[in-house]
Amino acid sequence: MTASTVEDASTLDARTPAPLLRVVNLQKSYATPQGPLPVLHGVDLSLAAGATLALMGESGSGKSTLLHLVGALDHADGGNIFLDGVDIARLSENDRAALRRQTIGVVFQQFNLIASLTVAENLAFQARLAGRLDPAWQARLTHRLGLEALVARYPEQLSGGQQQRVAVGRALAVRPKLLLADEPTGNLDEAAGDAVMALTLELVAETGCAFLMVTHSARLAARLQRRETLEAGALARS
Repeated sequence: MTASTVEDASTLDARTPAPLLRVVNLQKSYATPQGPLPVLHGVDLSLAAGATLALMGESGSGKSTLLHLVGALDHADGGNIFLDGVDIARLSENDRAALRRQTIGVVFQQFNLIASLTVAENLAFQARLAGRLDPAWQARLTHRLGLEALVARYPEQLSGGQQQRVAVGRALAVRPKLLLADEPTGNLDEAAGDAVMALTLELVAETGCAFLMVTHSARLAARLQRRETLEAGALARS
């Protein structure tokens, strides 16, 4: 990581702590047979360490695209994403991979557990990759998520709610600075979704990480500290 990847402190108000996440004029288009399809149009967004933000909007508004860009899972066409002062766009592929392993936790709607690994092994997977496996923290996560009786099971032996709890634990096992979630309760019934969300918010508060969640649910969004809405690739202005 070079000095050019670090955000210039002079661009920020010296009296205000720099946000953990700062998105500046973010732009993204996808190629189609009819030509480029713009998805994001100059999005600006910030999130402080320890803060929680729900990103809402209709299907096709660019919510998941924004989340994938912030998570270093895709490349923007223009603008900047500063995470802990580092410009993601200027990182090499190796540094982007290291950022995903060590700094960012991601929870997807589809769980994305590894079918050949047990619950215990899935929980430890990202932490092992990052060289941050902490047995005491893993044991605490297992207990807090109500998975102690399930550690020897495989994903196919779990309910949807249980699988999503494993996914949350896996993402938090590295103690990330930023947790991203893309419709994390979208495949769950209301009761299971509420339980997963309650546990996630408790653990986010305990770890002190920032939390950015994409959701269609105004009811779930109301549980987070802030809410923003994407409309046709731009943040709605109140």
